[in-house]
Amino acid sequence: QLQESGGGLVQAGDSLRLSCTASGRTYSGTAVGWFRQAPGKEREFIATIRLENGNTWYGDSVKGRFTLASGSPKNTVYLQMNSVAPEDTAVYYCAATHALQALTPSVYNYWGQGTQVTVSS
Repeated sequence: QLQESGGGLVQAGDSLRLSCTASGRTYSGTAVGWFRQAPGKEREFIATIRLENGNTWYGDSVKGRFTLASGSPKNTVYLQMNSVAPEDTAVYYCAATHALQALTPSVYNYWGQGTQVTVSS
């Protein structure tokens, strides 16, 4: 089970950190990804991290502004969001998969409930 936290209302240019905590056992070979969905839009890939080696991948819209990290407490993945803009407004979801290719929502088996991020201009 996955649980996101850290969403809220921020101003453009601010920073925000989202957390994704997994309950239960975390297996090696797992990737944890972040996605977002704005009203009327498809779910968009943001970033993913492989827990066994820390390798990360980022979507073009957030590259250079958002950073993923895993760490303490155990089974927690953080999405550090810097220089946020109004177009970052969306519900943010974390998800987990054992698939080797982890850039699309369809390969993720476990999803959190989502956390709302709203960026005002």
